[in-house]
Amino acid sequence: MNLSTFRFGALCRMLVAVALCMTLPPVVHAEPPAQAKVQAPGFYRVSVGDFEVTALYDGEVPLPQTTLYGLRAKDIQSLMASLFQNAAGDMQTAVNAFLIHTGDHLALVDTGAAECYGPTLGRIQDNIEAAGYKAEEIDTVLLTHLHADHTCGLLNQSGTAAFVNATVRVSEEDAAYWLDEAIAAQQPEASRFVFRLARAAVAPYIAAGKFKTWRAGDTLLPGLTTAPSPGHTPGHSGYLFSSKGENLLVWGDLIHNHAVQFPRPEVSFEFDSDRPQAVATRKKVLADAAKNRLIVAGAHLPFPGIGHVRAEKKGYRWIPVEFGQSFLGQ
Repeated sequence: MNLSTFRFGALCRMLVAVALCMTLPPVVHAEPPAQAKVQAPGFYRVSVGDFEVTALYDGEVPLPQTTLYGLRAKDIQSLMASLFQNAAGDMQTAVNAFLIHTGDHLALVDTGAAECYGPTLGRIQDNIEAAGYKAEEIDTVLLTHLHADHTCGLLNQSGTAAFVNATVRVSEEDAAYWLDEAIAAQQPEASRFVFRLARAAVAPYIAAGKFKTWRAGDTLLPGLTTAPSPGHTPGHSGYLFSSKGENLLVWGDLIHNHAVQFPRPEVSFEFDSDRPQAVATRKKVLADAAKNRLIVAGAHLPFPGIGHVRAEKKGYRWIPVEFGQSFLGQ
């Protein structure tokens, strides 16, 4: 084949390709579906021995940085910026609850805020169902304390009991404080609504004979030990679940901002009833959690709020759980 023949053949092939392209329909780019703009259901499961633990997301609430005490504003902002939080704005604070299936009991630790603190909260009921359970299947509700972001979820929108088959348990000290109308009357008017919300939340359970207080040392459920941690409220408490040598401490409101209070546990919170006691309690619980390698679940830690505490040269560091099916032992 000479060069002229090769060139002629190439030209023919090019003309044929052009002709074919002209006869094909134009390629139309399909538009993608609309953006979903909704989050996935807020639940996450881990195992603790034979216990199944489901973290439930109620939502989030912005808290001003000024609710943290004992540290200069620029130091708070520096700590927040180190974890890529908005150092100039409010602190995004999660509200979590935890459902523990022991095999014999289905216990819910805290119930979220329902509608007491605005539209960014109130998803516990939906997420219980998304996780495969029903409110009526829960037989025990364990309250870390009686603040509204932990108790308002005890009620349906109609004001009736949301957990009709559950017995509600809380420490004797917290009930004695928040449910006492005489103590409430001594508070500034702006604070009395917190007492009113607490009384309203537990009222249907008291009327049904399903509200019971506990004292330190009482046995509430097999594999469960109460872990009193006063300071945030007079009877604030965590709950320690133990199965097959593994331990989960659900610690309530020990930490309100993980970026600040882990490295600087001396920082207190505006709504701590006794700030010095809350600081002392936090330091002790963090030390114990780190030393004993406890699995920890916190009401205001970034969802799912489950992980470990590691001691650093100064203060502590939060190590969140990693997503994975293997963590369930599957």
